[in-house]
Amino acid sequence: MPELVLNVHMHTTYSDGNATHAQIAEAALRANLDAVIVTDHNVFVGGLDGYHQKDGKKVLLLIGEEVHDRLRLPQKNHLLVFGAGREMCTYADDPQRLIDQVQKSEGLAFIAHPFEVALPMLNETDITWVNWEVRGFTGLELWNGLSEFKEVIHSRFDAIFYAFFPQYIARGPRLAAIQKWDELSAQGKKVFALGGSDAHNLVGHLGPLHRRIFPYEFHFRGINNHLLVPEPFSGELLSDRKMVINALRQGHFFIGYDLPAPTRGFSFTARNREGTALMGDEIELFDGVTIQIRLPGPTECRLIKDGKVFKAWNDREILTQTVNQRGIYRVECYIDYLGRRRSWIFSNPIYIR
Repeated sequence: MPELVLNVHMHTTYSDGNATHAQIAEAALRANLDAVIVTDHNVFVGGLDGYHQKDGKKVLLLIGEEVHDRLRLPQKNHLLVFGAGREMCTYADDPQRLIDQVQKSEGLAFIAHPFEVALPMLNETDITWVNWEVRGFTGLELWNGLSEFKEVIHSRFDAIFYAFFPQYIARGPRLAAIQKWDELSAQGKKVFALGGSDAHNLVGHLGPLHRRIFPYEFHFRGINNHLLVPEPFSGELLSDRKMVINALRQGHFFIGYDLPAPTRGFSFTARNREGTALMGDEIELFDGVTIQIRLPGPTECRLIKDGKVFKAWNDREILTQTVNQRGIYRVECYIDYLGRRRSWIFSNPIYIR
């Protein structure tokens, strides 16, 4: 199946970002992305969906929204909304009503940065999600680039070092987020995991030092979502936008950390006597299911069943495992980069019923 590389969760000058939509599209073109979804805070900027082209390349820019209740103190409960096509911040004070309205509009709702820490040194607060009794959301942002930056800063030296060498930051999703994802899945909920940049193109100030932290292009070469779609982009906005939203809705995608090495080409499928399931799909067990995993390069790979390691491999690219147990199966891959073991690929689950 064709594969599209999508980056989500970024901000423009309409909220607290430092670039226009056109400048974001230019950065996405330089990073060779297929699509981006802009999510300004509490503002749906309509009429800007479309293709941007340069030097024979094109990228699809779509508009979503990051919704949260500005009157809530402390700030919590940020929701990424895709595909709703209308303003949603009027429902921000009630997370369940907000999710219900997103569903009513046939949109998608992903819980943003579900677990966070504060970074007082840079005036960054903890904006963890706290209303876990909500239902009906599409998924959660398992891995957030800016949240991870906040976690690795413990001193002024750290702040300076990572501002100049951001490639050393990313290590993987927070364990609490992974555990929550598995917990929700164990409750019988289909919850898909998304990777987000949370890109602002921030300018950091530390005494006399000023530094542009995380340019958009850097984010776009890092934590991405790789969508499996039925056909390549046609160049027709309505059908291509629908294809992106449907892939996210169905869980037909994986999170790939593309900075150490490209994750394009990863595959995770399950086959029984009647057919093949993709990530996000359900499949009947019958007399056994054969799981197939293909990696873009030989590395550490784990098959996870119901939140626990079911099988692990090292330094292989093509992996096969027959299973005879119902469960929720997903894949995690790790790679050595800049002297550290780092997360590389997180698949969405296949549900063996």
